[in-house]
Amino acid sequence: MRRTFKSDVVYIGYVDRAEEEGGAVSPVIATVLLLAITVLLTSGIYLMVQDAVRVPDKGIPYSQLSSQSLDNGFQVVRVTDLSTELLTATVKYQIIPPSTSNASMIEGMVNDADVYGAIGSNVTFQDRDAGLTVNRGDYFIVNATAIGSEDGDWTFRLFFLGSGTRGAADLGQVILPPIVNS
Repeated sequence: MRRTFKSDVVYIGYVDRAEEEGGAVSPVIATVLLLAITVLLTSGIYLMVQDAVRVPDKGIPYSQLSSQSLDNGFQVVRVTDLSTELLTATVKYQIIPPSTSNASMIEGMVNDADVYGAIGSNVTFQDRDAGLTVNRGDYFIVNATAIGSEDGDWTFRLFFLGSGTRGAADLGQVILPPIVNS
């Protein structure tokens, strides 16, 4: 509301600021609202586009394994080649006795607590880069004396259980050699 007072010489204008300020938004609130709208729009666009962008399928992984026996009663199975790194939670191992044996098959997941990085277990997995992945150069240590594979002819198999769009695969197998005491 505007009021004008007439004086003898000069007209003095008076503006009631309280009434004018009630109609505007403060600059701080306007900035916060603009930021909130920007974040909401960006989130909405991301949600619409995320299904269109997918990681390319790398195909079924493959590997090569090698084995050796140590004179201390252990056998080592090394991953000598692997097409892509695999998460330990997606890889399973089996140790299969020969058909002439009455022993049972041993199997487990690479990320099991008594396998991954363990010491003193019947089967341990040593992750060279400690990245919770199976890579070229990683290896398994089998306590041949404890499981009864010291005579050799046991089969060590490695499986990929699949993840995402990649299907399950037999990564490879190797025959465990006999323990030769020197």
